Amino acid sequence: MQLQVMNSPFTEKQAELLNRVLPSLSESQQLWLSGYLSGYHNRASVSATGLQNPSATALQKSGTVQATKELTILFGSQTGNSQGLAEEISEKLKNMEYQVTLTPMNEFKVKDLKKLTLLLIIVSTHGEGDPPDTALPFYEFLQSHRAPKLNDLHFSVLALGDSSYEFFCQTGKQLDERLEELGAKRLSPRVDCDLDYDEPAAQWFEDVAQSLKKLVEAASGESAGEGAFVSAVPSSTPEQLKYSRTNPFRAEILENINLNGRGSNKETRHLELSLEGSNFQFEPGDSIGIYPENDEELVHLIIKELQLDPNESVPINNQGEVRSLLEALKNHYEITVLSKPLLEKASKFNEKLQAFIESEEDVRDYLKGRDLLDLARDFSSWNISAVELVGILRKMPARLYSIASSYQSNPDEVHLTIGTVRYEANGRKRNGVCSVHCAEKGKHGEFLSIYVQKNPNFRLPSDPDTPIIMIGPGTGVAPFRSFLEEREEIEAKGKSWLFFGDQHFVTDFLYQVEWQRWLKNGVLTNMDVAFSRDTEKKVYVQHRMLEKSREIYNWLEEGAHVYVCGDEKNMAKDVNSTLLEILEKEGGMSSEAASAYLADMQQEKRYQRDVY
Repeated sequence: MQLQVMNSPFTEKQAELLNRVLPSLSESQQLWLSGYLSGYHNRASVSATGLQNPSATALQKSGTVQATKELTILFGSQTGNSQGLAEEISEKLKNMEYQVTLTPMNEFKVKDLKKLTLLLIIVSTHGEGDPPDTALPFYEFLQSHRAPKLNDLHFSVLALGDSSYEFFCQTGKQLDERLEELGAKRLSPRVDCDLDYDEPAAQWFEDVAQSLKKLVEAASGESAGEGAFVSAVPSSTPEQLKYSRTNPFRAEILENINLNGRGSNKETRHLELSLEGSNFQFEPGDSIGIYPENDEELVHLIIKELQLDPNESVPINNQGEVRSLLEALKNHYEITVLSKPLLEKASKFNEKLQAFIESEEDVRDYLKGRDLLDLARDFSSWNISAVELVGILRKMPARLYSIASSYQSNPDEVHLTIGTVRYEANGRKRNGVCSVHCAEKGKHGEFLSIYVQKNPNFRLPSDPDTPIIMIGPGTGVAPFRSFLEEREEIEAKGKSWLFFGDQHFVTDFLYQVEWQRWLKNGVLTNMDVAFSRDTEKKVYVQHRMLEKSREIYNWLEEGAHVYVCGDEKNMAKDVNSTLLEILEKEGGMSSEAASAYLADMQQEKRYQRDVY
């Protein structure tokens, strides 16, 4: 059939072209062309009338969000908590049909920040108010004068921290304030989470999801209906019912050995736990979280001091579960650490405490080395009930310990290295709640409540031929035992070098026989030790590093990965300074060039730290 010009809207030339093409098309080609023209017409109509595509991803100049469902989540994590939350939230948002980009802060290209329209930040605070290592590049860029104006950005921050530290959630607070200074608008207010972060994090996500839903609806001019949000968030699945931080596994204790010799000032426990039936898997660098029990004698003294009934029922969660006050304080609430937020809450029930907390300096000094019994005794005349008492306490947080064994080598067990903490402060003997619980009650046939804490920021190189340098004094050596077990199991060919230190060679050389065996069979290439109390002048691991500075530099130039585990306040800082000194001395670098070298190593995941 020929197209006639007089019966069509086409010109004579257009009709001639169509008459030449159409007869040559197959039936399927004609159908495809028909659909294409229909779609082309619809797009043109939308453009001509000024309607916005519901999947548009830009922001209007006015700052009103279009119906974008593209969203970025940035996380900064030291021990893995922030990353775990970020991954969970990412999956939930994907189920709600958002296009989610999930990125660790150190891998995010800061030049792309001004291109974002929706941003969620999940970040922990490390040490005394410091950003995690993985958050540092993004944090420093955002605080610098190079940070762009972000008037078109909508964001929200979830901050993780520990309220027993003075600068609680400091990194999250600073990022939240800085984004506002740069013109960004909050999707929902920042939430600061303590160690027990599940419930506040869940509430933060719900608030964020509702805000996102409203923005998308407002921009598209449509309403998704009340059921859309509810159905988009998955209910409990079999995955969530597995053993986890919120559903710990009861692990049987197989071995509990004191690694220190007679006469040592220390007590370091080697624990071996059964994982049979847990379905846990882990990698070298991961940790085990242990939920301890508070000392029952301490619990009785607190209850007696506050003149409460140990058998009175009190809540232990928001799901309506109750226990006796005695059991709640023993198993569910933190009573051995004081914090400023706790004192502020407690002051509502004690006039003397109300006056005391007005002095920041007095509060700061008072918190050091004191517990709930001190507080109960030092400020008499309490007017507080059992329910009110547990209402001001935070939930019992788990204690994390680096795994000291390889899953490949021991799939049904996990080994831990735990330094027992005992000391005297303010006229009373004190115990580390978890370490002493493990030391005194952790006998064969007893159980501990545990879960696996992933730490993707402390990993062996993917290439087993890569050389590694491990620096771990005291119990900081634990993950390196797992590293070498793993390297032995997979028959890794890469060189390995361990720096270990403690007080005395005779009594404190942890795992000495194992290091010697690995040195003999070549799994461990080099080992340097420093026993600080065996010489007139104290010698630490950083001193041994300086003695081998040329060889260390050569290893770094060969691509070696460096791992540091242990005390953050002193050891980790000293080791970092020593590495800089080695780079300046052996590499002929300026201090700025040496710092840039280490920063590049961190960016490349060649310099990793698990410090506390």
